[in-house]
Amino acid sequence: MKEFCYTITDPEGIHARPAGLLVKAAAAHPCRVTLKGNGKEVDAKRIMGVMSMGVKQGQELTVVCDGEGEAQACADLEAFLKENL
Repeated sequence: MKEFCYTITDPEGIHARPAGLLVKAAAAHPCRVTLKGNGKEVDAKRIMGVMSMGVKQGQELTVVCDGEGEAQACADLEAFLKENL
């Protein structure tokens, strides 16, 4: 299991467009990807779960990757978050 924390910098937080892109990026990996933040824990491969978190700018998000290819998934998702959120 690998994990990392990221503080959201986007002024609008995680809204519809980047949430969809995040789900797509998570779904590209075979391991389980979980997002923790704002008092919730959701499957990063499910758009409704990601949207329901309501993560705003300045809030910390923990990404947990567990299973096959977890190291690559963490690296890819961390790069995605830095570029988009």
